[in-house]
Amino acid sequence: MQNVSYRPVAADCFSDDERAAVYKAIYTRRDVRDQFLPKPVLDDILMRLLDAAHHAPSVGFMQPWNFIVIRDEARKAEIYRAFTRANEEAKSLFSDERQALYASLKLEGILKAPVNLCITCDRTRGGKVVLGRTHNHQMDLYSTVCAVQNLWLAARAEGIGVGWVSIYRDQDMRHILGIPGHVEIIAYLCVGYVDELYDAPELQKRGWAKRLPLENLIFQDQWQDTTSISSDLPHQDPADASLATPSTSD
Repeated sequence: MQNVSYRPVAADCFSDDERAAVYKAIYTRRDVRDQFLPKPVLDDILMRLLDAAHHAPSVGFMQPWNFIVIRDEARKAEIYRAFTRANEEAKSLFSDERQALYASLKLEGILKAPVNLCITCDRTRGGKVVLGRTHNHQMDLYSTVCAVQNLWLAARAEGIGVGWVSIYRDQDMRHILGIPGHVEIIAYLCVGYVDELYDAPELQKRGWAKRLPLENLIFQDQWQDTTSISSDLPHQDPADASLATPSTSD
């Protein structure tokens, strides 16, 4: 038998500096809420971000995403009012001690960010039977989340901040943006230049939660007990699943 030498072709595509830049974007990405500047995001830069999102992996190559770009101040004001109503509902779900901390958190940058972006998933794209989604019907949703992450990391490399707003009632957002019933809303993002980025997730710095140790999250070959993981998390009051709760983005 001949000796065969295998060379990992993909591994040599990046220099050490280029590889370090990828990890830098991952580790320094932050969920931006209140640091947005009025500086506009130029169309060519926004298109680069959207193109990065469009190159995310997607099951069956169905590319189920659409991008609603919102710059109109009146439309953003409608979204902000929908957020405010949901935010009051969310605050009431926590205990008195947590309510005070919750009320002190800035959880959106809807009016401050020059660009708002709604990313959706068209669950009918590709037809009724999609390669790779035959047994896990959620794969199109997961694919669209990958598009969100692509955009977020590309924005970090461009020096642009992104904040994920998750506190709104689905029907309010659908009504304001005219989104049809077969399309799922995956992410509502605030996008713009920022004056600073926190050196750690804001929710961690503000005492809401802390990053879990990675070693506690890695299992070998099968599921293991998660009691120690749960004990590391802050107490969360029971919530009505029909109401929005704080975004867990960092």
